[in-house]
Amino acid sequence: MNLNDYNFNEDLLSGIASMGYKQFTPIQVQAIPIIKSKRDLIACAQTGTGKTAAYLIPIIDAILKTEVRHLNTLIIAPTRELVLQIDQQIDGIGYYGGISSIAIYGGNDGITWAAQQHALENGADIICATPGRLIALLQSGNINFTHLQHLVLDEADRMLDMGFFDDLKTIINYLPKERQTILFSATMPPKIRLLANQITKDVETINIAISKPAAGILQQAYVLFDGQKNEILKTLLANEEFTSIIVFSSTKEKVKELDKFCKQFNIPAKAFSSDLEQAEREEIMREFKGKRLRVLIGTDILSRGIDVEGISLVINYDAPPDPEDYIHRIGRTARAEKTGRAITFINPRDQHKFFNIESLMGIEVEKLPVPVELGEAPLYNPTENKPEKRPFNKSKGGKKRFFKKK
Repeated sequence: MNLNDYNFNEDLLSGIASMGYKQFTPIQVQAIPIIKSKRDLIACAQTGTGKTAAYLIPIIDAILKTEVRHLNTLIIAPTRELVLQIDQQIDGIGYYGGISSIAIYGGNDGITWAAQQHALENGADIICATPGRLIALLQSGNINFTHLQHLVLDEADRMLDMGFFDDLKTIINYLPKERQTILFSATMPPKIRLLANQITKDVETINIAISKPAAGILQQAYVLFDGQKNEILKTLLANEEFTSIIVFSSTKEKVKELDKFCKQFNIPAKAFSSDLEQAEREEIMREFKGKRLRVLIGTDILSRGIDVEGISLVINYDAPPDPEDYIHRIGRTARAEKTGRAITFINPRDQHKFFNIESLMGIEVEKLPVPVELGEAPLYNPTENKPEKRPFNKSKGGKKRFFKKK
């Protein structure tokens, strides 16, 4: 089907054209007709598949064809970065139709709070919000959701992982029962099914390439000791072939250490974490998107919170905690059908975690040789490095611990 086959509003077609859409992705082809038919939807799709436009395009089309435009759509997302990304796409796709929207998130000043509350009370077309800030505004203001037609939960699995289950239920209690509910999620664990059963009806389900990285990503890994990581990192960051790089670590403390390491060797990099003020985070992201900053260092908040094309290298300084986080991290590269490279550092402690990642993907990631000048490297033997539970001695009041099998 081409764009004219969907009977879209003319202003929407202009917005789609201005955003450079020439053909729809598989998730868009499947989701758009269901959303246009006003049925509830659960869509499971990996990052970088075009899921945001998959729901924004039919929703904006519906808004442009409705008579009453007052708080038509509520989109809830887990992070400020994702909320801002969605809001930017609304601005682009809905520009010619005069679609009004506002991004609602915490970590800002009283002026922003007042603007957010004003938008809710006066009825912007689309509200895109993080759960915590939205609840605070709902409890302090006179919000009229009478005309709300669409509720979208984007990255629903991530929101539940972050402990937002009760917050989502609280928000939903403010909304009219007669509405269209749309859930987008990268994974479909039982808790997502539980939530979906409680808030949807007559629901359709779509699954697109679950837990599979984009075909354009070259995946590689180094099996090494912790003491060998920084030298290999320095070599990779010095390679000018990689013009835009994200370095992931699992902790904010390690992100700060890597930031200091880069400064020590005059590597142009910046750390991105929730400890920064919102204005600082937005400025760093503008620099990175504008290619004025080559290296970004962060935790998994970056794996789902940004949408930047042209990232040529993703480095997992340590293996992510679970396979789905790995998929999201490396999904920052090779977006929009481009190619990219993902390199993971695997120490002996993380070998079994990485083995689980390979098992989920159904492939074995290429292991690169550690340079001989860095000394002997460990063998990749994940079955021997599998953590086992240690006996728990209650009489000594001890804590549960793990040890490696020798």
